[in-house]
Amino acid sequence: MTKRLKIIFAGTPEFAAASLNAVLSTEHEVVAVYTQPDRPAGRGRKLTPSPVKQLALEHQIEVCQPTSLRDPDAQQQLAAFDADLMIVVAYGLILPQVVLDTPRLGCINVHASLLPRWRGAAPIHRALLAGDTETGITIMQMDAGLDTGAMLSIARCPILADDTSGLLHDRLAALGAQTLVQALEPLSEGTLDGTPQDDSLACYAAKLEKQEGKLDWRQPAESLERQVRGLNPWPVAYTEVNGQTLRVWGARTKAGADDQPPGTVVAHDADGVVVATGRDRLVLTLLQLPGGKPTPVSALLNAHRERFAIGTQLG
Repeated sequence: MTKRLKIIFAGTPEFAAASLNAVLSTEHEVVAVYTQPDRPAGRGRKLTPSPVKQLALEHQIEVCQPTSLRDPDAQQQLAAFDADLMIVVAYGLILPQVVLDTPRLGCINVHASLLPRWRGAAPIHRALLAGDTETGITIMQMDAGLDTGAMLSIARCPILADDTSGLLHDRLAALGAQTLVQALEPLSEGTLDGTPQDDSLACYAAKLEKQEGKLDWRQPAESLERQVRGLNPWPVAYTEVNGQTLRVWGARTKAGADDQPPGTVVAHDADGVVVATGRDRLVLTLLQLPGGKPTPVSALLNAHRERFAIGTQLG
């Protein structure tokens, strides 16, 4: 029989809110929610609570927003909740060993990759950028390392040919919530055993930087297309045309060789602007001009065909 757990939930973005919502649908009790301090957002830069905080407040759950968990007072406050388990999902703060040891069953993490592949901050994006065909969710017993703890449960998810980071994020958020809830029963009964990770297979999913969006047309079209999908919806791939930034939201590869330098517009086809690359061609299908919105290229060409004249150099 499942034992009712007293749970502290720690998370911040929408990905984490999906897991919190799933836990709230179970018989377990969420005694406190930990989340990042409110951040400025929107044009007015108004302080905005995280998605996890908003959900917690809707359910009248106590919310804690320490700037660090290394502070003894913050550690005492956490211990006072007398929780059986702490669930951590994209929280954003490092948990020192004293916090990891505080709940009776320790701390578990919902991680959006098939560990030990893609440990770190941006596993969804890195899987797409690398051309992986499969990813998934790992429920992990946390230790002091970076995503190095024993694996408690794994759920696999195919990466589809047209997946963006946004689409894959949403599927993995739902899969993570489902996998987490399924793990709680055997965890509460003490029947969920961990499997050590093979550190020799580990790779690091570094945090994304805006400059990674810059398209290098010398690369193969296949790599550039993965870059477009992997950086959608943030930070978004981009290039320049006539000194202006052109954000690329959608693209597809097209076989073919050109005698033009990489980055040269070589044609317009039914779907978009065809650009020479280091190997094959990239067809730009969804673009955003400065001050505009993402627009299908078929519509953009009606008003801005001169910007994409054959022979135009993108860079």
